[in-house]
Amino acid sequence: MQTENHVQRVAKTAGTWLFAFIWTVPLIWVVWRSLRPDGGDGFSLANYQSAWATAPFPRYYLNTILIAVGVLIAQIITSTLAAYAFARLRFPFKNFLFVLYLLQIMIPNEVLIFPNYQTVADFGLVDTLLGIMIPYFLSAFGVFLLRQTFQGVPIEIEEAARLDGCNTLQVIWHFYVPLARPTYVAFALVSASHQWSNFLWPLVVTNSPENRPLSLGMSLFAKTTESSAQWGQLSAATMLVIAPLLIAFFIFQRQFISSFMMSGVK
Repeated sequence: MQTENHVQRVAKTAGTWLFAFIWTVPLIWVVWRSLRPDGGDGFSLANYQSAWATAPFPRYYLNTILIAVGVLIAQIITSTLAAYAFARLRFPFKNFLFVLYLLQIMIPNEVLIFPNYQTVADFGLVDTLLGIMIPYFLSAFGVFLLRQTFQGVPIEIEEAARLDGCNTLQVIWHFYVPLARPTYVAFALVSASHQWSNFLWPLVVTNSPENRPLSLGMSLFAKTTESSAQWGQLSAATMLVIAPLLIAFFIFQRQFISSFMMSGVK
């Protein structure tokens, strides 16, 4: 029996390392190719310097950071309040409304492009950063994660805070938010990564280079480099785009995994 368990553990470990290696092969190739000059030998940072000078990456970075941070702040506020309501408040048809709210997760964003564009156009926000952000101010996924976490907070903590004179917002801010910190970190990574790679909606709603995020700027950059087969420069530009997300994930990976364990997501 022990021999079988040992064989199973070895097989699982070997399989994990195999899948990890397969997943990292494209990343390793992009890093290696970005350091190899086109038509030359050795390794250098020339491709990174050339890519940075060819496209307005500082502007793309600024736009993307503003979009990701703005959307995240709005999502945290709305998701926190909605999650607390679904977790602690009592009102008619609460469970039905929660299930109905979660149906948003099943609706692809592409289906809502036309009505979203009409709404943004009515507000005069076409070709603006705010126009890119508005459709993402609410997140059903964030509400689900936080509701699961809030339900795990002992109700006695809230009752004691109420006896001390705290109102609802004070209870949420001083007790629920700190206890749900790993969940907020995980959701922040999910939200930021989605906005970092979001392509179709910014393509529809923006017209000028001044409002393009990294994903859209990268696609235009790729078209110019592919025509001249500058794969080293294209690989360097790819690393410039994905590096912040990789660094953030490696820094917060423990909080990311623990939050999903706490939320019951398998």
